[in-house]
Amino acid sequence: MHALIVVAHPDPASLTHAVSARIAEGISASSPQHSFELADLAAEGFDPRFTQPDIALLLKKGEPLPEVAAEHARLNRADALVLVYPVYWWSFPGLLKGWIDRVFTQGWAYDEDADGKLHKKLQWLKVHLIAIGGANQRTYARHGYFGAMKTQIDHGIFGYCGASVSTSELLLPSDAGFPASQLDAARTIGERIFASRAVIREEEVET
Repeated sequence: MHALIVVAHPDPASLTHAVSARIAEGISASSPQHSFELADLAAEGFDPRFTQPDIALLLKKGEPLPEVAAEHARLNRADALVLVYPVYWWSFPGLLKGWIDRVFTQGWAYDEDADGKLHKKLQWLKVHLIAIGGANQRTYARHGYFGAMKTQIDHGIFGYCGASVSTSELLLPSDAGFPASQLDAARTIGERIFASRAVIREEEVET
């Protein structure tokens, strides 16, 4: 089985990158048959801007640009999608949100028929979300920030497309043993990504 690990942080020395590396280690350690691809959006220079060609694609009046088609191909090769990102203003960084905006397109991630019925096209994809925050657990709990993030990201994005969110973790500096405990947790997440589950591809899902 194959995982696409998407990391959105401009600093390769960041904790975000260290966590993504440990997740990759865990995947490799779990079985020699499992593999991963690391998509470093900042290093690759992915353009998060939603422009006129993206609108044309949304309206079914154009084809995906090469960079969008390349991301579709990477995701089509994957059995699991792992997103590792710092929390900016209680959500994704702009780079990762732009990746979602441009890549999770109508016709590929979801579609609507002439009667307006929604067809969720990513039912084969398992999603693992690892957010790295700067506030403490008490702040997230007191204001309901993590619950709000789950509503807008887990349900609002991936649920809309039919993808199943298997992991939704929030790693914080207030966690006991920070940062070593977070790196240990990341490796464990990687080891468990493909544990005891069958992969259901889109063509196997009844519509």
